[in-house]
Amino acid sequence: MSIFVLRPGMLSTLQDRGRQGYQKYGVLVSGAMDEEALRLGNILVGNEQSEAALEITMMGPVLKFSENLLIALTGADLQPTVNDTVIPMWRPVLIKAGSVLRFGRPVQGCRTYLCVSGGYNVPLVMGSKSTYLRAGFGGFKGRAVQTGDVLELGEISSLGRRITHSLEDAGVYKTSRWYIQPAYRLNCENGQPIRITKGLQYKYFSETAKHHLVSKDFRITIHADRMGYRLDGCKLELANPLEMISEAAVQGTIQVPADGNPIILMSDRQSVAGYPKIAQVSMADMSRLAQCKPGEKLRFSLITSQQAEGLLLQREQYIKDVAVSVSYRFA
Repeated sequence: MSIFVLRPGMLSTLQDRGRQGYQKYGVLVSGAMDEEALRLGNILVGNEQSEAALEITMMGPVLKFSENLLIALTGADLQPTVNDTVIPMWRPVLIKAGSVLRFGRPVQGCRTYLCVSGGYNVPLVMGSKSTYLRAGFGGFKGRAVQTGDVLELGEISSLGRRITHSLEDAGVYKTSRWYIQPAYRLNCENGQPIRITKGLQYKYFSETAKHHLVSKDFRITIHADRMGYRLDGCKLELANPLEMISEAAVQGTIQVPADGNPIILMSDRQSVAGYPKIAQVSMADMSRLAQCKPGEKLRFSLITSQQAEGLLLQREQYIKDVAVSVSYRFA
């Protein structure tokens, strides 16, 4: 089975849960920006949660399916259609052979994940299928997909076959009546603050900077990508000059360079960072942050490490419950 790329879209790359254990060698983690969408989408098509998906940014590709294929679309709503018929998200969908999948303008969010039953048949590089764009390896030939590419697919699991069988005998496509909600909606509706904990150098910032961090809006600039989100707004200043030794970079870290404008490190973050770190985004809110676009405003709220841990455990429990429910439904 395969998928033909008729048009590539703005930026479509294969991403899984990242390349773990190689930062000490200077290799980026990469991986899906919205990990929750990736994991939930894979559950819906009977894959392992760590399987790669096609991460589609802002403007989607045009794709043609060679055979009947079970898919799930999660993450941002980019108005997906099959043969010009709108298809739903957050549920399994069986697409008929020869059908063409297209996307429109973003309605909500900016990154959609196309999970396919069986996954994408590309080589593992350092234990991951994630695309490392700057180094040119991983994913599909180390790059974003291009017109004319053919994405080969893997072998469907027994669970994937059972889900597929439940949707057979359809027209252009058939979808389930049941669906799931993204985990981050359980805790944060759109417009609510991004929750953060104190960073390693929080105490070295001025009281004014600490106050502005949680009381003022910050705008995501056009200099925002998979590596990091540059923000502008109130400048966050240190109380006194600080000499630092570079430390390991972590997803969600909010570091502040000399100009006072914070940067949030994202999936393609560098392996080490040398700027003072005022805060750390709660992992429970990273998926919602990953769906924010340049020009949007953010506001932060400070929580304790214990609260952040509780939110993460709640998210993990929800994903576990979805996986159990899907497996039980098709046992």
